[in-house]
Amino acid sequence: MKIGTHNVLSLAVIVVAAVVFGMMLSGGLDMTQSVGADRSDTLAQATPAAVNFLAPDFVALADRVIPSVVSVRVIDFRSAKEQAPADRFHFFFRQQPSPQDEEPRPRRSEGSGFFITATGEIITNNHVVDDADKIEVELVDGTTYEAEVVGSDPATDLALIRVKKGNGEFPHLQMGDSAALRVGEWVMAAGNPLNMDHTITVGVVSAKGRALGLSDRSFENYIQTDAAINFGNSGGPLVNLRGEVIGINAAINARGQNLGFAIPVNTLARIVPQLREHGKVVRGYLGVTIDNIDPKAQGAFGLESRKGALVTSVTEDYPAEEAGLTHGDVIVGVDGQAIEDTRSLIDTVAAQPPGRSVTLDVIRDGKRQEFKVTLGERDSEAAKSPSEQDDTDDADAAAERIGVAVTEVDDRIRQMTGIGEEVVGVLITRVRPDSPAGIEGLVRGDIILEANGRKVKTTDDLLGEVRDVKDGGYLRLYILSPRAGRSFFSILELGE
Repeated sequence: MKIGTHNVLSLAVIVVAAVVFGMMLSGGLDMTQSVGADRSDTLAQATPAAVNFLAPDFVALADRVIPSVVSVRVIDFRSAKEQAPADRFHFFFRQQPSPQDEEPRPRRSEGSGFFITATGEIITNNHVVDDADKIEVELVDGTTYEAEVVGSDPATDLALIRVKKGNGEFPHLQMGDSAALRVGEWVMAAGNPLNMDHTITVGVVSAKGRALGLSDRSFENYIQTDAAINFGNSGGPLVNLRGEVIGINAAINARGQNLGFAIPVNTLARIVPQLREHGKVVRGYLGVTIDNIDPKAQGAFGLESRKGALVTSVTEDYPAEEAGLTHGDVIVGVDGQAIEDTRSLIDTVAAQPPGRSVTLDVIRDGKRQEFKVTLGERDSEAAKSPSEQDDTDDADAAAERIGVAVTEVDDRIRQMTGIGEEVVGVLITRVRPDSPAGIEGLVRGDIILEANGRKVKTTDDLLGEVRDVKDGGYLRLYILSPRAGRSFFSILELGE
């Protein structure tokens, strides 16, 4: 019994000695964790992201978004001779058209969309459903519905379509606020890329306020994102982490990686009521050309700030001229609402109906004045700059002959398409499907380098060559396709 007690005491002494030795050793090697003031300093030096970062729950977000997204399938019927030939040099070998060539044939294309109401209203891009003879939408469960166009707006490339017969209980997405969106914010894109229906990708907002020249630049205000967007994503939603739509996927830069662009949802919110009621958008119009105020302009005009829109020219016989505005005026308010820049003025005026009288706050020669203006209606002619309106009817007829709208290649377009300084030409911004250019398969984004062997540097160069082609003759174009990374000849047969 004494022996057992002695052994226990000896063991206890050994354990205590080992603990003390270990504490001394760890202290000597500086292995113990500092506490008190040292620990506070460590936390103070840590970045907020390192302390507070929480990974987004993309799984839950996808579960909320995907049921509201649809694949949009479009069919339009055209005769074989109206469809782009497989061989761009087909006219060398073509045979006389057969009666079968005159018969309409279906042409299929696909895009994306999403429900905004339980009753079956769907948002997509105008270019997805433009000229459609039949529209079908497919839900995530494979159910398909026939749909119809309610209204469309080419200026913003947005369209409202509606399921013809549905159960009135469609899952739909809520609108967010794209103005509150911040660069670096997480976003998710959903859609039908390359016919892979109901695909989601994630990324961040890369930039805001991008203008690409794809439609009417006055209304282009794209959100740039690195969430992967591909062909077929057009019309799908770009959502924030709350599942709110903050953009509508619309375009990509095929020369880069993860350069996608979406139309801000606030643009959509402004036009949806008119699409429902009128099937189109009617906008107010002043008839001025405007610029943002940079530091040089601020100093030259003696302005206290850079807020406002500088009038650089006034279109003859339009509302602004009739009200007495002139170049050099700075518009800083509309009906008491402050105007920050050109974007603010365009959006504010375009949101008003034609015929409405508005009060403009204008700074002229350093003094603030008010002008009453009765707005006109913005249309394709009114939207042109004065220099564009001075073009002759012959120029318009020449553009109509080939069926394209073009703009000259500048540094902005070079950056957008990834082409070098050595490329000089005009960029195709729009193609009429039933035109010579459309029939030959030219598309928006192609660049015309030469016409009938002559270099094309300006739109006038191109239009001059078009005028010189006799009725029934050929226009030989040399085209660069940045998207495909290749150049080719396209031969257009021109009528009157």
